[in-house]
Amino acid sequence: MVRLTARNSWRRRRGFARTWVMGLSTVLAVWVVPAQTIAIAGSLTAASPSADWLGYHATPSGAGVARGVSQVDTTRRRWTSPVLDGELYGEPLVFAHEVLVATQNDSLYALSASDGAVLWRRHLASPVASSSLPCGDISPVLGITGTPVIDAARREIFVMAFEVDRGRARHVIYGISVTSGRIMMRRGVTTPTSDQRPYLNRSGLAIDRGRLVYTLGGNYGDCANYHGVVGSLREDGSGPEATFVVDRARGQREGAVWMGGAAAVVDTRGNVWVASGNGSVTSAGQPYDHSDAVLELSSAMRLEGFFAPSTWVQDNASDADLSVAPVVMGDGLVVATGKSGRIYSLRASHLGGVGGQLTQIDSGCGDVIDGGAAFQGDVVYLPCAAGPLAVRVGRSGHLDVLWRATSGGGPPIVVGRRVWSIGADGVLYGIDVASGEVAQRANLGPLSNHFSTPSVGAGLLLAPTSRQVVAFNAH
Repeated sequence: MVRLTARNSWRRRRGFARTWVMGLSTVLAVWVVPAQTIAIAGSLTAASPSADWLGYHATPSGAGVARGVSQVDTTRRRWTSPVLDGELYGEPLVFAHEVLVATQNDSLYALSASDGAVLWRRHLASPVASSSLPCGDISPVLGITGTPVIDAARREIFVMAFEVDRGRARHVIYGISVTSGRIMMRRGVTTPTSDQRPYLNRSGLAIDRGRLVYTLGGNYGDCANYHGVVGSLREDGSGPEATFVVDRARGQREGAVWMGGAAAVVDTRGNVWVASGNGSVTSAGQPYDHSDAVLELSSAMRLEGFFAPSTWVQDNASDADLSVAPVVMGDGLVVATGKSGRIYSLRASHLGGVGGQLTQIDSGCGDVIDGGAAFQGDVVYLPCAAGPLAVRVGRSGHLDVLWRATSGGGPPIVVGRRVWSIGADGVLYGIDVASGEVAQRANLGPLSNHFSTPSVGAGLLLAPTSRQVVAFNAH
């Protein structure tokens, strides 16, 4: 099969061939489109694996730990990128000495890791006007919200764009060459309801053995008719999608899979782990709907196991759902938490269903916990909006809060002896891993959202602001 993709629209464009592959539920357009080159700055060089950051929080586990780096110099910036063409909601990625970042204007940029200059820009499509949506808090347009993912072997980056296609809002996955910026694949995804305007791809993309994993939830306000979705499709865009739908029974809706921007976790067996949000079942006596849950799915999107708090009905009613991606640790334990502030430990081999936790504690966060976590060894760092939390997980699942920071609050990562978190005040905080005290800080400037999270690669710590990327030396 020919694998390449369409540009912004399905209309024929001069100089490009088009191949159509028709299926029961799939229309795939394919061709190669050269990138728009804005500037050439430096040359691309091969990077060692430790110099790359290929997806949300670096690895399929979402651990968020920088390997081979111990210190970050925040005394001055290494560089600040040009102002980009849209708001930044995803995490900057690093591959082969390029920094790759996507915007709400449906554009993807490759920046030089040396000085932040633009190597190439690919504008994929026309984003969707916020005014055309039933609700939401992203404006003035919605384009690429979730963090992309890179397949290093294919030298290809994948993004999900929200775009206007023939007058309709659609969620579309693109595969783009990281070397040239050329579009290699374009594939629209299906949703349980035909109108895709109520759906939002807030989570990052993930890769599971040659398949792309994506999730969908709703816009801020949980308005109109949508259902949480976890889906996968082949990286070349061919073949059918596999999907799991939350709140799928007659009369049900919501159950967003959004996780504060974190990507689905892929374990060593290829199983996919996500957290689902509040569903529409809000009164006792109704069947469980897979909302407010940790869900373990096979690569074919079949449900393998789940956990939900015994308070899932009340959580649904008060929007106090599990809003952090599951922390799947290497010792067979899983940590789950969310807006309620309760932290649960689970047994990965038997999640236990409703009320099946090993241990439950109150975090003492004092605010909501949502976004991507980080973990190293037996300690998990959670994104409490008032400041990150450090929690030790014992071998039996026992939970102990080690410290609660009072600064930062965005999804944390770990670099050496520091936990790095971006605060709603536009400041990057380096928090001591032992004490929870702020040891370093650097002003970044205005942010686009409170889920901003830094990354590390090519000898840099990278932090997104509203429309720029800021780099600090890391070694």
